Amino acid sequence: MKLPELTRFTNLTAASLAFRFSFISTVFPLPDPSACLPSPSPNPMAESFAFNIADKLLGKATSLLVDQVSLASGVYTELENLKDTLSAVKAVLLDAEEQQLNNHQLTDWLGKLKDCFYDAEDVLDEFGYDSLLREVVNEGGFRRKVRHFFSTSNPLAFRFKMGSKIKEIRERLDKIAADADKFNLKKIMGVPVAMPGPRREREMTYSFVRSSDVIGRDDDKENIIQLLMMQSSDDDKENVSVLPLVGIGGLGKTTLAKLVYNDARVVKHFKKRMWVCVSDEFDVTRLIKEIITSLKALVDVGAKGSKIIVTACDKLVANVMGTHPMYELKGLSDDECLSVFIRYAFKDGEDKQNPKLVRIGKDIIKKCQGLPLVVKTLGGLLYLKTNENDWVRVRDSECWQLEQNKDGILSALKLSYDDLSFDVKQCFASCSLFPKDFQFHNIELIHMWMGQGLIQPSEKKEEMEDIDNQYLDELLQISFFQDVEFDDVGLSCSFKMHDLVHDLALLVARLDCSTLNFDCKNISTKVRHVSMPEAEWPEEEEEKVPKFFGKLNNNIRTISFPNIVDGARSESFAGSCILRFKYIRVLDLQKSSFEALPNSICNLKLLRYLNLRHNRHIKRLPNSICKLHHLQTLILEGCESLEELPRHIGTMMSLRLLIVEPQQIALPPQALGKREVKVGRRCFNSLRFLALADCYSLEYLVEGMGTFTTLRTLIIDACPCLSFLPKHLPALETLVIMDCKSLDLGVGNKNGEKEDDIRGFGSLRILILSKLPKLEILPRWLIQGPTSNTLLGLFIESCDNFRALWEEEEESPSLGSSVLPEGIDHLIALRQLKIKYCPRLSALPKKMGNLSALTHLTIEGCPKLANRCKRGTGEYWNKIAHVPDLYISDYSDSDEESGLFLSKQLVERMKRWRNKAFSNSANRTV
Repeated sequence: MKLPELTRFTNLTAASLAFRFSFISTVFPLPDPSACLPSPSPNPMAESFAFNIADKLLGKATSLLVDQVSLASGVYTELENLKDTLSAVKAVLLDAEEQQLNNHQLTDWLGKLKDCFYDAEDVLDEFGYDSLLREVVNEGGFRRKVRHFFSTSNPLAFRFKMGSKIKEIRERLDKIAADADKFNLKKIMGVPVAMPGPRREREMTYSFVRSSDVIGRDDDKENIIQLLMMQSSDDDKENVSVLPLVGIGGLGKTTLAKLVYNDARVVKHFKKRMWVCVSDEFDVTRLIKEIITSLKALVDVGAKGSKIIVTACDKLVANVMGTHPMYELKGLSDDECLSVFIRYAFKDGEDKQNPKLVRIGKDIIKKCQGLPLVVKTLGGLLYLKTNENDWVRVRDSECWQLEQNKDGILSALKLSYDDLSFDVKQCFASCSLFPKDFQFHNIELIHMWMGQGLIQPSEKKEEMEDIDNQYLDELLQISFFQDVEFDDVGLSCSFKMHDLVHDLALLVARLDCSTLNFDCKNISTKVRHVSMPEAEWPEEEEEKVPKFFGKLNNNIRTISFPNIVDGARSESFAGSCILRFKYIRVLDLQKSSFEALPNSICNLKLLRYLNLRHNRHIKRLPNSICKLHHLQTLILEGCESLEELPRHIGTMMSLRLLIVEPQQIALPPQALGKREVKVGRRCFNSLRFLALADCYSLEYLVEGMGTFTTLRTLIIDACPCLSFLPKHLPALETLVIMDCKSLDLGVGNKNGEKEDDIRGFGSLRILILSKLPKLEILPRWLIQGPTSNTLLGLFIESCDNFRALWEEEEESPSLGSSVLPEGIDHLIALRQLKIKYCPRLSALPKKMGNLSALTHLTIEGCPKLANRCKRGTGEYWNKIAHVPDLYISDYSDSDEESGLFLSKQLVERMKRWRNKAFSNSANRTV
């Protein structure tokens, strides 16, 4: 939240104000990482990532040689020659990247090499596009093949053109590679790309900091609370008093402020509380001026006795702002640091089995100077590592020779960064495109990484989304992400970066990524990924935007506008992007306000990620968008004026995530299934994540072999005409259905007839049902089908007619000998069962006590059932007494954390289909 926006809170009538302002230290400044300035001298922390890029290029070249055996012999030969050159260069890259720290000429050579790699990747990706196009043409029959041959994309002409490009790239690469000899580089052959190490098992975290997770701050917490509660004569004179909390970055000032903010005494004493973060992207003088201006507005409306806690690294800032003497936070003691370190470096109790490692750990924490951030990061780095050499290497690193300032802390953090796998390093660097204190969401972030080409399919044929989640786990383990919140059902998590970790990301990404604004000058030509997190859209859009684009390299791969208030106002902006940046992979046009995308969008052949979120004016997408055969992510959330989707959107070859939230849309039959249509062999057969909301004309999703065969997550909200689901969703793992008044969960066909085949949901793990008036009892396919072996979480909310989990007296129809006999106890994997606001539900099945895997049961807002489940006395108590985590209540308890279905962050990011069913969850806040 920006400071000027604070003035909109005008009803602060109670003695009740608590704030946080976040500052970056100005005592120990680093070089400004912005590419807006002339290029500085080489940065010892900047990464070239050349080895990783070369490795991916080799993989693509090899794949093309296998797939494109029909290439003309000359093109095939050039591709083989390029692969040979890449292999030879790759062998010396690890040594080159290590030596470049002390050799500026080598740094320049690596830069030229990497530019050539990027250009080569563009060419190979164009070949990949041609392969996808040929698949579409081959499925289209003889007429389409003839039209394609005589079109401007004639395959023979294309391959001749690309063959020339590959030859040009190969000759350029040969010339650059020849210069490697003068650097006397060592060849390191057969280097494996590091895989993610052992991961700490995720623990549920919440929007507040739990006191049990914080070590060594009890006295500080009590002291600050006493200062807040203390009444002084100044409180009668001033509406707002300011308590500065000061200390070097990484000490845990924000964590301590959260402990105070959420303490029960503070919550009770201050009737209104607020949590604010201020960006540090401006100078101190301007910052203080804006704060004073905003505080004056708050003083005018705030009640006497209001307090502000300010966290700051700079004592000068604290002195200027404070009305109380500053509270200076000190580092943790060695014993406290050791307790934190052991928690992150060992599994429970394993420190006692490794006394030698603990002794080395004591030496390490003595060098951490009491900084919890560094202790946690290094503990995570050494987690499950039992080789003493790994521990000694950290202890004896040269980074400890630096002083206790920002440079020294970053060098210590870089120890953990250096231990990351190559791919994870690039993903981490990409996070520098977002502003400080940005709240990341895993679903969005991993699809952006995929769009940037940072995630490649593995030889084990793992899903790219699963690989991404492994990378997130690796960064979580070393505390590079913090303030982590996982929703109760495993759909999403949100997290932030500590300011110092963000500074590290800026430094290692400096050669590739840059945050800019429209007034930047002297932008580096090396930059490939551009973000404008705090940019204000220029009034003179038609004049200023093209001028700004003219400063950027034509080979830009990412343009993003995180946190922008109002985006592009005219179609010309998108047109300018399309015209200039033909190799762009990620295009974020959220909060723009143009009415249509240009037809020329199809020229962005390499585009993988397109975000049009909250464009409230866009009315249509051109049919030409279906020619984006590389597109993996399409986000149309909040596009409330959207009138139609492209007719053949289901044929998009690579689409993996689709979010659609229209309000006036008439879905084309071929798109999602408004009425009976013939569907081809290909229809959404790459889609993994589909979210639909407010699709008022949607009656059913398209059926047929090859349709939705890879879909893993399906979220449907407010589709009143939807009457049944497809019967074949073999890969579906998460199903969320809300506010669909016509839906009958018995699987049906396009005529509404029930099907006997109930074996199409064999992978389902999470099922969430809310506001379904036709739901009276759980469907048979859930209990009798293969889902009974896979379902982990079942969540039912606000289903007014829901009366029973299972009716055991019913006769089971003959479904074949392979079908399990009916009974709730056949949900053998079920771990979580939550039922809320289902007033007709009054009984539990007889075999409820046989659910041996059940670890959490919530019954809330079901008064008849709750009374029969009372602890010790209820007639159903014996059926549920074996469940370790129980929450039974007649009514909702807003303070009960276990009553949540989904986190606030998930509600915010995909708000329509989550907000409606889980509005109580939305009240939970940081």
